[in-house]
Amino acid sequence: MSVWPFVRLKLRLTANGLRGRPGRVALFVTGAFAATALAILGYAGFALPGLLDAPHAAEILLPFGGALLVLGWLFLPLLFFGVDETLDPARFALLPLSRRSLIAGLGTSALIGLPALATLTATAGTVDTAARLGGPLAALAQAVGVVGGLLLCVLLSRAVTSAFATALRSRRARDLATIMLAVVAASVGPLQLLLLGLLDRANWADIAGIAEVTGWTPLGAPYSMGLDVAAGRGWAVPLKLLIVSAAAGGLLLWWHRTLEQAMTGLSSPGSRRMTARSTSTPVDQLMFRWWPRTRFGALVARETRYWWRENRRRAGMVALLMAGLFLPLTTTFGPGAGVAGPLAFVVGAIAPVALANQFGYDGSAYATNVAIGIPGRLEIHSRAASHALITFPVLVAVATVAGLLAGRPQGIPAQLGTLLAVYGTGLAVLLPISVRGAYALPESTGPFAVSSGGGLAKGLPSVAGMLGGMLGALPVVLAGSLLGPAWTWAGLPIGLGYGVAAYLIGAGLAGDLLDRRMPEVLAAVTPR
Repeated sequence: MSVWPFVRLKLRLTANGLRGRPGRVALFVTGAFAATALAILGYAGFALPGLLDAPHAAEILLPFGGALLVLGWLFLPLLFFGVDETLDPARFALLPLSRRSLIAGLGTSALIGLPALATLTATAGTVDTAARLGGPLAALAQAVGVVGGLLLCVLLSRAVTSAFATALRSRRARDLATIMLAVVAASVGPLQLLLLGLLDRANWADIAGIAEVTGWTPLGAPYSMGLDVAAGRGWAVPLKLLIVSAAAGGLLLWWHRTLEQAMTGLSSPGSRRMTARSTSTPVDQLMFRWWPRTRFGALVARETRYWWRENRRRAGMVALLMAGLFLPLTTTFGPGAGVAGPLAFVVGAIAPVALANQFGYDGSAYATNVAIGIPGRLEIHSRAASHALITFPVLVAVATVAGLLAGRPQGIPAQLGTLLAVYGTGLAVLLPISVRGAYALPESTGPFAVSSGGGLAKGLPSVAGMLGGMLGALPVVLAGSLLGPAWTWAGLPIGLGYGVAAYLIGAGLAGDLLDRRMPEVLAAVTPR
């Protein structure tokens, strides 16, 4: 079967979607303008080393830029799947079409879209650079690489969306995509600081070595072929063509094997799991396989699953993940370099903030806990334990990264002790506040719908928890400065003991307060 029916179908669907809809026309024009602007900027960026006659800059910019472009084709379809109506293979499930015809048609229709045209225009700048640095043969080799890179990008995006088509149709996956967008948005500022710091102290010899390695991977190989010819390494071109062809063949095979699953919307492994789970009891489905079969274990398992599955709880962890990921890096490589260790303890203060309104996540469902009479301390301990299961690995990673970047790996245990002390005192402050100051969240499935009015006042408990955690842990920080070298081995047990003691005091107060205020807490968190 010819691929042209798929092309005509895409064009007709696009035209019909715009007909009589000024809003969609405006969005399409805006998208076309944005694609054109990105294509021009990309062309200019890739062509700049050739205009400046800077072969060393080209050997760094072209592989890295091409690799980022390919990674964009990998992640953007996962975030925006469904924008192009012809890209959903499920629409062809009832038609008597072979997989080969579908793959050829869907691939060709993707090549005429705005993303593909913008990518082709932008990467044409590499041909310009290759022509200026190496002449016609280099330009020809780079043109072949540009075409191969575009095919690789399209195959990558189609194979990924086909493999994850079933998951991407689910509500959970759409919610996760929202969280991913929030993570990307929150990363822009820290990444800028990190990039400026890295450029300020960059070792260009090392960067050139990394770029050379990138040029031998499927990500950068298509965009470095012309440079090889310009540098007299013509033997590298067929090898890189082989790398790109092997990667494209693997993606094509992956797409071919997952296409039927994407068309039917079924997943055999998931179906087997569902069949196995349908024969188990509700308790078995709730509890982890290795979890103790006790009331405390059941409550912790429930809360742990909620932290992963409930939108607003997952959104509450974004701040912690961003702080834990970027704070040590930006303080080391950014403008304030050299303070990664002292400032990493701020992550420990941010960590408990998600529990400032922990009962508000439950809403009216908290009535079940009230009806069965769960003791207050058991309730508090189970919620804190589930939160700690998620938070503790982040704190360990922050302490490790901060110690390594500060050049003091021997101080990692002491750094972790300080973080645990701040985390424990933050919990001690926030847990009673979460009982006394509980409030209802808006009736919305949006992951960031956490306030129904009075946002400033409702944010004060979080600020109090952060300040309380940092001020309450000052004795541990002062002990570290007084003990000197002995703090290297004494910091972890002292910080851990201090944090646990502070937590037990705060959890005891919160549990006793909850026993007296369960009806009031239920009334406060029930949306009206």
